[in-house]
This record gives sequence, structure tokens and C-alpha cells, in this order.
Amino acid sequence: MKNVYTNMCMVYDGENILVLNRVKKDWPGLTFPGGHVEENELFSDSVIREMKEETGLTIKDPEYVGQIVWPLPDKGINDVALLYRTNIYSGEILASKEGEVFFIKKSELGNYTPSLDFDKVLAKMLKFD
Repeated sequence: MKNVYTNMCMVYDGENILVLNRVKKDWPGLTFPGGHVEENELFSDSVIREMKEETGLTIKDPEYVGQIVWPLPDKGINDVALLYRTNIYSGEILASKEGEVFFIKKSELGNYTPSLDFDKVLAKMLKFD
């Protein structure tokens, strides 16, 4: 199967983390913003671009924290999600066609319906806690 690369990024500020309450039917629920890596694009550049597109925020120095692979045999691909985090950002949050983007306290995550494997993604993002 072919690997397709995507990214996700957790922006954090103390106890607050930036999340996306995704409304698209293909993968709904609480997750982190991100998207696809374009052809010939550096992974680090792709996460910076996707965060700007999906949140309006400009991030700096995204730290790679791991990956999760979702095999999608019906599509003949492995979705390889590269996971990043940063606490260096500027700008104002903008509306996203993907869903509502907002900061939330980590302790309030249980108040929302998580997306597929969000618990696994979150565990990797919070490994420094």
C-alpha cells in the first residue's frame, strides 16, 4: 500500500490546548488541526501551512512528537499522520470550514465527542506532561 502523509498539531498555552471540533462526516469529533502534506513539501513546512489555513494562527518551531498510521485498505493507502506540537504562535483564531477551532482546558476534553483514535493522538502530544 502507498503511504499518504498528513499532519496534526497541538498548540498549547499552559493548561489550554487548541482543538478542532471537526464536523466533516468522514472523521467527525474533537481532534487537532492539520492536513495533507503537498508533493515536494517539507513536513515541517506543511504543518506550518496547514495550521495557518485551518486556524489563522502562525506557528513557529513545531516539535515532532511521533506518528500514527491508519491503514485504509479500501483506498489502498496508509494514512501516516505526523504529530507536532508548539507553544509558539501568533495571530487570531479564524473560522474554519472543517469545524469550530478553540482553546480548551485539558481537563474539559471529556465534555466533547472525540474523533477516531483521539486518545492515542493526545497521549503522544502530551508525552512531556
